[in-house]
Amino acid sequence: MSLRIVVCVKYVPDATGDRKFADDLTVDREDVDGLLSELDEYAVEQALQIAEEADDAEVTVLTVGPEDARDALRKALSMGADKAVHVDDESIHGSDVMATSLVLAKAIEKTGYDLVIAGMASTDGTMGVLPAILAERLGVPQVTLLSEVKVEDGKVTGRRDGDTASEQLEASLPAVVSVTDQSGEARYPSFKGIMAAKKKPVEELELDDLDIDEDEVGLAGSWTAVDSADERPARTAGTIVKDEGEGGKQLAEYLASQKFI
Repeated sequence: MSLRIVVCVKYVPDATGDRKFADDLTVDREDVDGLLSELDEYAVEQALQIAEEADDAEVTVLTVGPEDARDALRKALSMGADKAVHVDDESIHGSDVMATSLVLAKAIEKTGYDLVIAGMASTDGTMGVLPAILAERLGVPQVTLLSEVKVEDGKVTGRRDGDTASEQLEASLPAVVSVTDQSGEARYPSFKGIMAAKKKPVEELELDDLDIDEDEVGLAGSWTAVDSADERPARTAGTIVKDEGEGGKQLAEYLASQKFI
């Protein structure tokens, strides 16, 4: 039986661009270039490596987002994923991690899976809790923050590296895992892969396809919301301390005044 791997990926604003909030205090995704979240590339890479080691495996990449989010799927498909699923519905706009996890869970169940892989966090929200919430919604084990992952004999195993020690973890399939940026450099899409990605299937889903009501997602269905936001003030010139024999003292006094020491 084929090993069904689903990789959750996200289309995020380019971190090098001028990111800001829209009028409704959600992240402005229209006036800035977007791309596949870098941390999700590691998840795609690990899925492809697992599939290459398996006798029979299929890698599906899944995203929730507007039309432009297809670019993230195409990047993952050009890396080597077999097919993609895109959940695009205007009612999803403004969804927090709880609402988004509901949509992802329903889409994963509809797609069918043995293993779900995610990055350790998105590069825009950087919460890092979605894999755990997703596992809870699916009712399966979670093995998170792995720097090494393998699948064998119906189990997923991996190594989680901490500041002072490493843990070896194991769970029976089906399961949800997340991988860190230490799991291995993501491959660069080849020209052949980019051309092949254009012919790979991308399934389009809406909320009705997933039996989700509009009031369960979006700003209305989210558990959290942004009440206010101010632009970060422009960077000002710092304090310059000239060393004319008293430099060390002046520096210490300044640090003390700022409560750094």
